[in-house]
Parts: sequence; structure tokens; C-alpha cells
Amino acid sequence: MGKLAVPTVLLLLFLLSIIPDNSRTIKANAEETAADEVVDSPRVEEGFGAIPDALSTDANVAQREAESISRKTLRANAQKFEFQAEVSRLMDILINSLYSNKDIFLRELISNASDALDKIRFLSLTDKNVLGDGEDAKLEIKMSLDKEKKILSIRDRGIGMTKEELIKNLGTIAKSGTSAFLEQMQKSGDLSLIGQFGVGFYSVYLVADYVEVISKHNDDKQYIWESKADGAFAVMEDNENEPIGRGTEIRIHLKDEAGEYLEEGKLKELVKKYSEFINFPIYLWTSQEQDVEVPADEETTEDEDKSESSEEEQEEEETETKSKTKTVKETTYAWELLNDVKAVWLRNPKEVTDEEYSNFYHSLSKDLSEEKPLAWSHFSAEGDVEFKAVLFVPPKAPHDLYESYYTSKANLKLFVRRVFISDEFEELLPKYLAFLKGIVDSDTLPLNVSREMLQQHSSLRTIKKKLIRKALDMIRRIADEDPDESTDEDKTDAESEIESEKKGKYTKFWNEFGKSIKLGIIEDASNRNRLAKLLRFESTKSGDKLTSLDQYISRMKKDQKDIYYITGTNKEQLEKSPFLEKLRKKNYEVIFFTDPVDEYLMQYLMDYEDKKFQNVSKEGLKIGKDSKDKEIKESFKDLTKWWKDVLSTENIDSVKISNRLADTPGVVVTSKYGWSANMERIMQSQTLSDANKQGYMRGKRVLEINPRHPIIKELREKVVLDPESESVKQTAKLIYQTALVESGFFLSDPKEFAANIYSAIKTTLNVSPDATVDEEDEVEEETEVETTFDTEKEQTNEDVSEGIPAKEEVIEDVVEEESNEDHDEL
Repeated sequence: MGKLAVPTVLLLLFLLSIIPDNSRTIKANAEETAADEVVDSPRVEEGFGAIPDALSTDANVAQREAESISRKTLRANAQKFEFQAEVSRLMDILINSLYSNKDIFLRELISNASDALDKIRFLSLTDKNVLGDGEDAKLEIKMSLDKEKKILSIRDRGIGMTKEELIKNLGTIAKSGTSAFLEQMQKSGDLSLIGQFGVGFYSVYLVADYVEVISKHNDDKQYIWESKADGAFAVMEDNENEPIGRGTEIRIHLKDEAGEYLEEGKLKELVKKYSEFINFPIYLWTSQEQDVEVPADEETTEDEDKSESSEEEQEEEETETKSKTKTVKETTYAWELLNDVKAVWLRNPKEVTDEEYSNFYHSLSKDLSEEKPLAWSHFSAEGDVEFKAVLFVPPKAPHDLYESYYTSKANLKLFVRRVFISDEFEELLPKYLAFLKGIVDSDTLPLNVSREMLQQHSSLRTIKKKLIRKALDMIRRIADEDPDESTDEDKTDAESEIESEKKGKYTKFWNEFGKSIKLGIIEDASNRNRLAKLLRFESTKSGDKLTSLDQYISRMKKDQKDIYYITGTNKEQLEKSPFLEKLRKKNYEVIFFTDPVDEYLMQYLMDYEDKKFQNVSKEGLKIGKDSKDKEIKESFKDLTKWWKDVLSTENIDSVKISNRLADTPGVVVTSKYGWSANMERIMQSQTLSDANKQGYMRGKRVLEINPRHPIIKELREKVVLDPESESVKQTAKLIYQTALVESGFFLSDPKEFAANIYSAIKTTLNVSPDATVDEEDEVEEETEVETTFDTEKEQTNEDVSEGIPAKEEVIEDVVEEESNEDHDEL
């Protein structure tokens, strides 16, 4: 054995000495070859090899690719082309102007692959032979990773490109020049170069420092396009890679800082976000660990034990050995489908079931509840702008919908050719409809531009207009299908069962999103009348249900010209308001607006169906005609004039005879265009309100008195007898202050009002006005000075009384216990 060991060691040393010399020879030959070529021409990196894409397992093919790349003969002899535009400027446009997010590159490449597949599918409609047979006939997109070499590969079986198309399409931007490209962007021209590897393709250099494009067209050979984006690219016939049959494969050599794109989880996330609804299947070559049972190792035993054991025992041991297995981790590879959610909006609405719409909503909104959306609208638009859309009304409003109303983002996702663009487009829906969720997919919008540029695209205004109209129609349909909203009671049992599911839906919608409709009336003047039809409110005749303006008008009296309403904090309070007394007696319906936003709403909603709105708490209210009005006003002329003089220090514009009171002596109303009492209360409650600046918005107050009330009649007689009487003047002020409080206003001097009330109570109880409050007898309190000794003595006595030893005794016991403990330790 020793004689053989020495020659073996010598042979190994000889082989090791040969290997470095050969590598240096190959390197020298490569340098000599490179010296004869153009200095700036792109070259293949050392050690670059083929990517195992799992399409073939031919070891010879992989070996041939590695050998050809290591020699670099074909790549060095490839045809070179210079970009016509300055590449640094071009990349600055792409990275800084068009793409602010590096993740976008995958979206662009998958979109290009999808478009190439669309083209070959279109050609196959007239010529089925273009697809070929077997694997080539599958229209799909596949991605694979080579983590060691930092290569991401994207493969499609689309139409592919010829040599001329590779040169032309991959130089599209540079061909027109940077300045022409910028000019085209500013004119909002058609920048959609999808399928031509234009702007979208060049986004790959956000994450790559070297890119290969291998493409095969049915009418040409297989070619390779390669570039480092250093001012030049090369095209050559592909004799080193496996034939791909038809289509294109992009090999992306990732930068060091782009290592996150070598993670399967990251690619899945990006496909889920941007390309979930691409028409063609997208696969990723993924690895998975599985638990596999394998036979356990047989235990060796000594021959002596075997000889001693009987034949039966040996058979049992052999059986147990065969049945013993162990579980090990085994890594397996397979193609995983990433986009298994179907694009519902691309299908015919008649073919989509309610369950499919509901499932699609939950997938889209990430809503984990089992509640179905209240409504949905699936439609398509044609004309200058073509798009398909699906809108949903969620079952519940977000908890912060109105707290973050002006800062919240829209819930509408914009797609262009099934490619996700953004979900932050505020231009697609106005703020008041931001609670809607859905998808808009357009075939006419440009894909390869930034979100900021796309927001200014003229087509968005057309899309927004149609979306608003469809959204309002969808909400109105909820009301039309709700049995509670209908007055038709003559329905069959079958119809009643069908409508039972839709019963109360609009009330639920209104409770969740009613404020959005009101904000829409304030913000959207062009759709104000449509939104007004969706308003719901309580009234004096609505009972426990909500009513609409159309239902209100249907119940109006023949002589009624205005729509009466009143604002306040709640229905119970408004029902007792003195402003409604005369209206109730004459059977007029009054709307209750109890939401603070209603005050702002009625400043914009001036009329509806040629009917004017009238706030019954403001002046100008007309209720029929009374032939005695002029006579009454004339008979009370002296009283109203005297009363106004008495209230000269108050903010009173005039004192008038009221036509709205029945049982109340008087009320205070504001001018037609001033703030109501409820509005004043709301504005004063604002955190940053300025009382000095609110004065000009407060309407002039008018005291309206009831000429038929006995208090007013008696006051008129007292004024005639003695207009200078202080008690009569005090009574007049007290009536005004009481009316002010009952009308919902704040008192400027509550102390004065209370004093007048107490004075009236004295008169009622026959208490003399000069009576005073009895003074309290003052008792001198003796100050007791407690010494420290007395305090300690009291505490000691208290402790004894409560069953606790005296203070001194407790201290002595503690000292004794501590000495005993020390003693024990010693």
C-alpha cells in the first residue's frame, strides 16, 4: 500500500499544477481577442452561464452554453450599435421622471410579455399553425431565479422579435432622441410602447447592470440582444442557448443592491400587486420542502447474537427492520401559478353570479367579514375612452371615514390593459364617493408614464364623469329595490320573498354613508339634483321611517309652494319647537335636519323640483292668507314700537306680529340669510372659532309675538295705561329672554335673566321686592394649638383602643425581635 500511495500523490500534484496554467492561457487569449474589438462594445461577464429555466434537462445544452460564453467568441463578433441619444440623459428620464419605484420594472416586463402573447393569439385566429405544437402552443409567462449568479429570467411564448425588430424596438426611445421624447411627453402624446420594448423595457435598468434578450420569431432565427446601457448594444445570432421555439426570454443580471428580487416571496408579492389580473397564467419556478419517508438504516448486530437466536426470532427482526422508516426534509421544485384570480370585469355581467361578485369584492378590498357588499355595478364604456369597471358599495363605513375625509385615499384601483397602475388616483372619484371600492381597467390610457403625468391626462376627466354617473345610479338602485322605500303594497308573495333580502338596505346605506351624499351636494354642483334625490330624513309625517324629497312633494298641500324644514340637535327637541305650532295645526309637513352638516347643506340646496326651501325658524315664512292680518298689525302697532324701544340694548332689529305661533307668546327668528340659532351654536362650539369675526354672519334678530295670547293682550293693556312703568318694561324683557331661550339662542347675560325670573317669583309669592336675605350669625372659632406630645399621646391611645399595642411597646418588641435574630445567627 505504501508503494502505491507515493505515485498517487505525485499524480494529483501534477494535475493541480496544470489547471492554473490553462486558465491563464484562456484568459490571455480572451484579452488578445478583446484588444482587437471596439473598446465600448458590450461584453459578457466572466463566468456567465445559462440559466436553468426548467424547460429542458439536457446536460449537453448547458455545457455548450457555458463553453461558448467562456470563450466569448460569438459575443465578441456580434454586430454593435450605438444609442443615438445620450444614455445618461435617457436613464435620468426613466428613473427620475417616469419611475419613482423600482418595483415597477417587473410590472413593465410582464405587461410586455402579455402584449406579445396577445399578438400571437390574435394571429392564431386566422392561422392556427403560428402557435406550433406541444409546449409552444401554451400561451404563458414563466419566471425563474438563479440566486448564485443573481439572474432573474422572464420567459414568454409570445410573438417574438426578428433581428430587425430587436434593433428597432429596443432602440425606440434613443431613436427619436431625448429632446423629442420629452417634447412628446409634454404634449401628452401616445407613449404606449407596450409590446415594442420601449419605455417599459428600459425600466429594467433600475435593478440590472446587464441585460440579455433572447428572442425567436416564426419568420427568423433566434437572436440575442445584450447591453449594459453604457451607450451601446449588440445583436447576434444565438448559437449557444437552447432553442426557445418562439417568444422572448429576458435575463436580468441584478445589481448588488437589488438582491431582494432574488427572493420568491418578493416576486409573488409584486405579481399579486401589479399583475394579478393579466389574461395569461404567470408561473414561478419555486422550491418547496416536503417531509418524505425513507427506509431507516439497518442496525448491525454481531454474528454471535444471530447464531444464538432462533429462526423465528430472526424472521420477526427482519420484518421489523423492513417496516422501520424515517422522515427527512426533501427540496422539490415546481411551477407555481401566481395569478389564479380571474378578472371579473372582463367577463359578461350576465355570466357572473352574485357569489362571484361577492368573492371578488372580498379579494379586492381585503375584507375578512362575511357580509356581502350592499350593491355593485359592472359596466363598460366605449367611445373616445374605452374602459371596463366594477364598483362596490361596502356593507360598512370605515371608522375614520369622516374624521380623515380630506386626507383619506380613494379605494379605486386603476389598471391599464390588466396591469395595475395605482390605487391613489383622486381624479377618478370625488372625495364624497371615496368610500366606494372597485376597479377601472382602461385600454386607451398610456401605460408607460408616471402617476403624476397620468393624473393630468385628458381621458381621466371623461372616465371620472362616467364613474360618478354610474355610482349614483347604483346607489339609487339600492333605494328603488328596497321595499321600505316603495309605496306599492299590492305585491305577490313570491315578489315579497325575493325583496325580503333587499328590505332595509337603503336605510342601512344611509346610516353608514348618508353624510357623504350631503357632502356631495355641497361639493358637486353639477350632480346636485341627482344627489338630492338620494337624501333621506325624518319629518313630522315620516313616523319611524325615513322619507325622501320626492315623497315629501307627493304629500304637499295644493296651496303649498315651499318645502318647510327646521334644524336642531334631535327630533324629540324639534317636535316641541314653537316654530311648528301653526304648521302642525294646518297639517303642513316639516323636515327635521339634525346633523350638523345639514346647516351647511341647506346653504347650497336652495330648491328642488322648482320648490324653494324655507327654514321655519327664519323670517319670511308664509302660511296661507289671513284677511285680518292688516287689522291685527295696526292694533298692535303701538305695542311693537314700544317693545322695540325697551329692547334697544339688545340685538333686536324689530318686533312683529307672528303668523307661525299658536300657543306660545313669542319667538325670536333670524333674518333669511343669517345664521339660525342652531348654526350659531355649531359655530361657537368650534375649537378655533373667532367670536369677533362671527358677528357679521349672525342674522338680525326679530321678536315675533302672538297677538292672540293672553299674556300679550294683557301686556298691551298695561303699556297703554303706563308705558313708563319699570315693572311692565321688566316683564317685556323677561318675555323676550324666555322666547330667546326657547328659540335655541344663547343668552348674552344669563345673570340678568335669572334675576328677572326671581323677581317674578317674588311677585307670585307676594314677597316684598325690598326683602333681603337674612345674614348668617358669625361664631368665633377657638383656635386650639396641639403640641407634638399631645398628638403622639392621642395616636397612642387610639392604637390601644383599636386593639393595637401602644407606640412605645411596638418599638420595643421590634428591637427584641431583631436582637433574637442576631442571636440565632451567632
